[in-house]
Amino acid sequence: MSDEKVWERQALEHLLLENMREQRRGRRWRTALRLVTLVIFVGVAINIFDLNLSGQASLGKHTALVNLQGEIAPNTSASAEAINLALNDAFQNPESVGVILRINSPGGSPVQSGIIHDEMVRLRALYPQKPLHVVVEEVCASGGYYVAAAADRIYVDKASLVGSIGVIMGGFGVTGLMDKLGIERRVIAAGKNKALLDPFSKEDPKQKAFIQEMILEVHEQFIKVVRDGRGERLKETPEMFSGLVWNGARSIELGLTDATGTVDSVARDVLKAPDVVDYTTKENLAERVAKRFGAAMGEGATKVLLRNEFLRYGN
Repeated sequence: MSDEKVWERQALEHLLLENMREQRRGRRWRTALRLVTLVIFVGVAINIFDLNLSGQASLGKHTALVNLQGEIAPNTSASAEAINLALNDAFQNPESVGVILRINSPGGSPVQSGIIHDEMVRLRALYPQKPLHVVVEEVCASGGYYVAAAADRIYVDKASLVGSIGVIMGGFGVTGLMDKLGIERRVIAAGKNKALLDPFSKEDPKQKAFIQEMILEVHEQFIKVVRDGRGERLKETPEMFSGLVWNGARSIELGLTDATGTVDSVARDVLKAPDVVDYTTKENLAERVAKRFGAAMGEGATKVLLRNEFLRYGN
């Protein structure tokens, strides 16, 4: 056999081997892709349709749990929308014998806290046979305590931090620094108070007095909520509504809370329903994807708009 024929045969064998390898690689990739697609599909289905694979819905009589974690603010897991939705689900289930709101929050929006508080009062009146207890973990301060005051009873750990019954509005002023640097503030506004609390302008005593009065009004609302919620259990002191915080043991002595306890102990010993079902609203996969997609689209649109504006004014 000539060298040319040997070369042709070797080349053909090499091509056939490469083709077989490519086919095997293709089959492996197709199999892997199908598996990944199946996993994604199952995950999306579970999240979109809120499928419950744990069997919690068939537990029978149980204690309903709702978690309020972190800052109370719109568009968070601790927003009034999320917490109230979970509370309603917990109360409406005929198999729940009582509801525990577990709080670990330093506070947040007075408006969001007020909406949650008012919904708790409404649900307690609507379902008088179902107790609503709060269990405090690390901290229940400011707006967190505003919410807790609406419960039947408040349970704490002896080292929990409770209180901060006050209202704050912060800011800063840099006029002295601007004077040293020779920076002049130029602002044009319609309405003499439109630049209220502008950190680059000198403080206006009248505006400060106006803000102080508004803050005091909100503080009085907070105090009334605490007094109405705690009633005769409250042992008021001159410092109670000053914004101070106390540990759990001291908060019990002051009547701000009722006793020590955990979610498990309250469910077991108080509500007599040791099986705990978590009703906390959880953001499903579809919502997370939608939010991220929306944020990405918004960022892209902003970049396009900025680029177009730059090009327009750059000509």
